[in-house]
Amino acid sequence: MRKPCNFLATRRAVRAIVAGGIFLCCTVLIEAKTIVQCGTLIDGVSEQPRKEVSVVIDNGKIVDVVAGFANADASDTIIDQRNATVLPGLMDMHTHLTQEFSPTVYSEQLFMNPADFALRATVYARRTLEAGFTTVRDVGDIDNVSIALRNAINKGLVVGPRIFTSAKSIATTGGHADPTNGWALRFQGDPGPKEGVINSPDDARKAVRQRYKDGADLIKITITGGVLSLAANGQNPQFTEDEVRAIVETAKDYGFIVAVHAHGAEGMKRAIRAGVTSIEHGTYMDDEAMNLMKERGTWYVPTIIAGRYTADKAKEAGFYPEIVRPKALAIGPVIQSTFAKAYQAGVKIAFGTDAGVYPHGQNAQEFVYMHEGGMPPMQCIQAATIQAARLLKKEADLGSVEKGKAADLIAVKGDPLADIAVLKQVAFVMKAGVVYKQ
Repeated sequence: MRKPCNFLATRRAVRAIVAGGIFLCCTVLIEAKTIVQCGTLIDGVSEQPRKEVSVVIDNGKIVDVVAGFANADASDTIIDQRNATVLPGLMDMHTHLTQEFSPTVYSEQLFMNPADFALRATVYARRTLEAGFTTVRDVGDIDNVSIALRNAINKGLVVGPRIFTSAKSIATTGGHADPTNGWALRFQGDPGPKEGVINSPDDARKAVRQRYKDGADLIKITITGGVLSLAANGQNPQFTEDEVRAIVETAKDYGFIVAVHAHGAEGMKRAIRAGVTSIEHGTYMDDEAMNLMKERGTWYVPTIIAGRYTADKAKEAGFYPEIVRPKALAIGPVIQSTFAKAYQAGVKIAFGTDAGVYPHGQNAQEFVYMHEGGMPPMQCIQAATIQAARLLKKEADLGSVEKGKAADLIAVKGDPLADIAVLKQVAFVMKAGVVYKQ
C-alpha cells in the first residue's frame, strides 16, 4: 500500500463570537509539511555529496533544501533517512512497460487482448517504481497501452512511475517495429502510418500526426534493423534521410522530441543529420557518428544491460527464434564497448536500459555496466537524474533535489559513490511527495 506523506494537513479552529446577535466564523488553516532528513544527499547536480541535509516538501514539491536536520512543527511529518544516502528519483529513458521478453512473446498477440497487456503492465510499472525509477520513457508499446497506463498513473488509479510515452514506434515496411514481421502471408496485410509503418515523407508526417492524435508524448523511430525483430538484418538502414527529416520537422511542429533505435552507423548518421534528439543502443557507432552527435548535441542512450542480457539468452536453445539468435550473439556484446568509446569521446549520455527486453525492476544493473565501461559513479547517477531530465526537456521540474522541483526521492543503505551496485537495493521511494516504499 502506498503511504501518503505530504497531503496537505489542515486543522480547522472555528470560533463563534456572539456580538449583537451576529455570529462570526473564522477558519484557520495550518499547513503541514514533510521533512526528509538525509544522512547524505546526492542532489543530481552537485559534484560532491552533502552531509546532514533536510529536504522540505509541501504539496508534492520541494520547497527547501537546508543544512542540518530541520526542526519540525507538531503537524509536520518527519521521514528519517539519517543513516542512508538520499538521491533524486531515478529516470530510465528506454523502457517497454507493455511487455517482458520470454520465449512466448512472439505469439502473445494471438492470445492476449489489449486489456490483458494493460493489466500485466501495471505489475511491471509498480516493479519499476519500487526499484527507484520514478520517471521513465516508454519507447514502443502495443495497442497504445502505455498511454492508458500513463493516464491511470497520473490519476492515482495505478501505482507506477511518471511515464513519457511514444506509443507505437514508427518503422518502414518489413523494418524493426513492423508489427507483422514473421507472420504468415495471410495475416501480414499492409500496415500503414496509423499502425506505425511508413514508406514516404508523406507517410512519415501522417504517422507523427497520428501519434499526436493518440496522445503520445514523443516520437520513436526504428531507423535500422533490430535484434529481436523477426527479420534477418539487425543493423541495415531502413529509412531514407528524407523520411527522417519529415518526421523530425513534423515532430517539431507538435512539440515532440524524437528518439531513434539504431544499431548500424549509416542509419545513425542519417538520423543525426536530420536533427533527431537521441540515438538508442548505438551499437556500431563510428567516429564520424560520434563527432556528428557532439556537433549537433544529439543524446546517446546506451542500453548496455539489454545487449548483455540478449547475448546471454541467445546461448540458451529455444529462448529466441533461430532468426534472432545470431543477431543477439553478434550485437549484444558490442554495446558496452561502444558506450566506453562514446563516453571517452564526450558524447552526451542519458541513462536507458531497454527494460522489457530483460525483466522489469532490474534497471539499476545498468549502473554497474556503465561504471565498468569507465564512467565514474557520480556521472552514472547524473545520467539517470539531471541528464535524463535534460533529454526530456523537463529539467525545470525533474532530475535533481532542488527547490521548486517535484519531490521525487529515493534512499539506499550505503554509499553509491563507493559501490554503485547499492543502487540495486533501493530502500525508500517517494514520487511527487508520496511514499511508495519504505
